[in-house]
Formats: sequence, structure tokens, C-alpha cells
Amino acid sequence: MKLGAAIALFASTLAMTQAPPAPAPPSVRTQSNVVLVPALVRNSKGELVFTLKAGDFRVTDDGVVQKLTLDEDTGSEPLALVVAVESGGAGRSKLESYRHLGAVIDAVVGGVPHRVAVVAFDTTPQLLQDFNSDAMAAGAALDGLDPGDKGAAILDALKFSVDLLRQQPPNYRRAILLVSETSDHGSQATLDKALRAIGETNTAIYSLGFSSGKAQAAQYAYKNLPTQPNGIGLSNPNPGPPHGCMGKDPADPDPPGNAAVRAFDCLTQLLPPLGLAKMAAIRAADALQQNVPETVAQLTGGEYFKFENSRSLVRGLLTISNHVPNRYLLSFQPQSPHSGFHAVELKLKDHPGLRVTARSGYWADATADASAHP
Repeated sequence: MKLGAAIALFASTLAMTQAPPAPAPPSVRTQSNVVLVPALVRNSKGELVFTLKAGDFRVTDDGVVQKLTLDEDTGSEPLALVVAVESGGAGRSKLESYRHLGAVIDAVVGGVPHRVAVVAFDTTPQLLQDFNSDAMAAGAALDGLDPGDKGAAILDALKFSVDLLRQQPPNYRRAILLVSETSDHGSQATLDKALRAIGETNTAIYSLGFSSGKAQAAQYAYKNLPTQPNGIGLSNPNPGPPHGCMGKDPADPDPPGNAAVRAFDCLTQLLPPLGLAKMAAIRAADALQQNVPETVAQLTGGEYFKFENSRSLVRGLLTISNHVPNRYLLSFQPQSPHSGFHAVELKLKDHPGLRVTARSGYWADATADASAHP
């Protein structure tokens, strides 16, 4: 027997005798896996509505209507939560607001089995408290938080938190509680990679944001976040003729940022699903350049709250604690799978007086495409 064949046979025999590998962390994979769409429904008074059925909802994936499933029993599912707080940048002035939050974090996770970890970040993220079934331990970790440097690498912290959640049992719901300023300062992750990390897992992000002070959106868009022009190209190409649906009255006082929104709204009427997905990714990247915590909450189906002090922070957390267990858990299997970003839109049928909050996009793993199209 040749040496190469012998080595191959030995490796095959060894693989069969070893224990099977641990299951891969759940990511949003086309065809084989479902896409979760947690939804919060409120009436005109802001009161939660609990009486709807799957048939009351309509969801599209890149403009294609999907068949929805509603999980009728979501109250007992275990939860893995990462609390990610900014200790650097403008967050250095908010450390006092982070103290004595143990009881509030405990209310957020509720009475279900849970694991809570704490991540603090400035220029770099660090694990302050590993996953623990005692939510009060997370509060204690925040009580002793020291001020960081001038950085506020929000996107890096989110990617770090998502990677931590990947290691948790697959039957656990996944969520991130992000407390940060609105603008990123110092992330190494490009917009492309950040959007993928945020959107490729069924992780809901609940955000509480405070003002970035003197940081301006224009400076933030072009100086503070790295780009990757050779990647999937998340930049607005401003296609189309100078007039028509892309046209703009020179006297229109709209700020320049509206050009991306106008391009998106125009092209959604003209492009096939893949083009729609690309424009949705551009729009999401543009939004990340304006307000990171608000955008990631919208993308993942979480919620965003502004806060300025400990009182408003606690108020936002208590609202989240009421909303987390009272969401409809909808899901679907994509009918038109493709790797990359997908635009999701969830609407209510025949309920004009109700308002629904749900995720607006996700990132599908290319691995599924490879297996689906040999």
C-alpha cells in the first residue's frame, strides 16, 4: 500500500473512532435553517397586543412573500444574553449610570433559564464577566467598571459579543443588550464585516444610546468607520438617470444623506430580488454610519431607546424587560435563497390601527448555497 493511501486510511479510521464534533452554532442558513422574526405588536395607545395569529402577518424576503410559522409557546425558552457597555469615549461619563443594575438585568432575563455575560469596550472589547446563571453577578461586574480610553469601538464589541453567543447551547435564544453612544470610534471591523456579523445569526439586539457629543454624522460616515471597497461594495453608487425617480430638484433642501434613501426607494420598484438585497445592504450600511445602536436594533428586531442618565437608562431597561417575553416568535424558510444580505419586511394584514416592530434584514451564510447548488 502506498504511503499516501495508508495515511488516508488511518485518518479515516481515527475519525470514526473519535467522538462526533460539537454541533455548529446556529447561523441564518438558506434552505436548511429557519429565519427567526420576533415581532412586537402595539395599538395606538402603545399597549401590547397578544391575540394575533400567523395569518395576521405577511413577511417578504427580498420582496418575495414567505410562508410564516408562529411558535405558540415561547415563554419558557432559555436565554443567553450579553450585556455590552461602553466604558471608553463618551461612555466614561456614564459609568455611574451603569451601577446598581443587577435587579434590572434580572428582570430583563425573567424567570426562564438564562446565562448572562458582560462585555466592556473602549478601543477594544474585553470579557468582564463570563456567562453566569446569576444575573446579579452581571450587575456586580458593572458596579466595579473602570473608565477606558478615548475609543468607542461599537462594531468590534458587537462582533465580539456575537462570537461569545455562538458558543452557547443551540436551544438558547440569543440577545445582546448594548449600551453605547451613537457613533463608532476606532472599530477595526469594516462596515461589510460588521453587517455580516450582526445579521448572520438569530440574535436580537436591544440598544440604549446616548449622544456622541460633538461627533457629526458626516465626519463619522467617512472618517470613523473603515470601509472595504473590494468586498461586497456597501457604498451608494447613485445609479440611474439624473431625472425621473432618481431626479432631485436643485432647490430641494434635503440633506445629502437622503440621496441613499431616495436611491433605495426608487430601485426597490425596478430591481429583481438580488438587486433589492444589494440596495437594502447599502441602506443598512448608510444607517450604521449615522447611528450604530439604533440601526442594529432595527436590523435584528430589537428596540432602541435614548438615555441621558441612570433614571432614563433604568426606564428603558424596564420597558425591554416587559417586551422581551411578550413578542410573537415568527419564522420562515427562505424560498429564494442566496448568500449575502436579505431585506425582510413584516406587515400586518387588515389591522391598520396596530403597529409592528420586527427585524429588517439578515445575512445568509454562503455555505448553504454551496450545499444547495453543487
